[in-house]
Amino acid sequence: MKKYLTRIADKMLTEALESSGAVLIEGPKWCGKTRTASEISKSILYMQDPDSRDSNLQVAGIKPSLLLKGEVPRLIDEWQVASVLWDAVRHEIDLRGKDGQFILTGSAVPIMDKLISHTGTGRITRIKMRPMSLYESRESNGQVSLKEIFQESSNCESISTLEIEMIAKVIVRGGWPSAVTAKSGLSERRAQDYVNSIINVDASRVDGIEKNPNKMLALMKSISRNISTEASYSTLIKDMEGGEKESISRPTIQSYINSLQRIFVVEDLEAWNPSIRSSTSLRVTPKRHFIDPSIATASLGINDVGLLNDFNTFGYLFESLCIRDLRIYTESLGGRLFHYRDKLGLECDAVIVLRNGLWGAVEIRLGSNMLDQAAQNLKKLSERIDSEKMKKPSFLMILIGSKLGYKREDGILVVPIGCLKN
Repeated sequence: MKKYLTRIADKMLTEALESSGAVLIEGPKWCGKTRTASEISKSILYMQDPDSRDSNLQVAGIKPSLLLKGEVPRLIDEWQVASVLWDAVRHEIDLRGKDGQFILTGSAVPIMDKLISHTGTGRITRIKMRPMSLYESRESNGQVSLKEIFQESSNCESISTLEIEMIAKVIVRGGWPSAVTAKSGLSERRAQDYVNSIINVDASRVDGIEKNPNKMLALMKSISRNISTEASYSTLIKDMEGGEKESISRPTIQSYINSLQRIFVVEDLEAWNPSIRSSTSLRVTPKRHFIDPSIATASLGINDVGLLNDFNTFGYLFESLCIRDLRIYTESLGGRLFHYRDKLGLECDAVIVLRNGLWGAVEIRLGSNMLDQAAQNLKKLSERIDSEKMKKPSFLMILIGSKLGYKREDGILVVPIGCLKN
């Protein structure tokens, strides 16, 4: 077995087990859920093990509590194979009256059928896992801590070792653990295999509705071309059809995107709705993103050389890479990530909001040639927020793909993505 690279989710899982009867780890296939859970579990039930799948399903249908016996915390991998296990776990937690009993992992959101009678609220805590951030894959040196920035105790002076060529490579490779540890030249294939699995198997299997592989691939290409934008369904349809008469219906697109969301492939970035001083209307459309930017490059058939020859696409995919990492870091702090846009045209790529009301705004730039414009956007956003109803921002940051991190004279932080951690 390959050496385990520690994950940010390790601490989150440990803390969740100390305060809940069970923890559900959700996320896409290949992101490392089972390996992370197995590092702390004392016994394991693999529901998709070919040698025992049929017998496990039979037991689940007759007496599911038998599958829950074992040292705790007991890992039940891909629990949704037998959805009756959800209620069985919840009931067993009630009987035992103890925390830290079970870890459930799932790479698809099951349809809440008649076999699931309770949401698990109060018994089962949820954790979202994604592919590795650059800090977890050891490409970020972690010189700048997001937590410390919120505490105003961080020195953002930093130097990244990530060259622009390496940023292109990690976008194409993605944060998939098997790709991160793969030999050079092989890692790119992991994302390609992942996309092939989505369009040919996973998207149809999740809800039992057959999806046309060609249409699914066309949709994924369209999302890829519109990554980090607020592209509507109509925009995606027109893009899929090359601007010709629409032959793909809106309900079909909705169904296909819903299946991609349920297998944690698509993860749009929701719009932020703060209290603002003026009567300016806010846009509420989410931005299009995949759970990992490598899905976009694999869908489009672009490698790192292709990105370096197309800096427009590179910029959008760099933003998606940063959003992936910011989501991981933010959620480890108990926060949520949004984007901002109002109808006057003011935008902000990312807004981090913590549970205690603290917030910070982030503009993302691949290079260092547009920092002043990014700084102006951040200042305008800060001025637009009603400080009588909300706290002032804890920080304003420009997250960059270049090497040097520092604080500008106007107080705005410039932080390389290759230096950031949670």
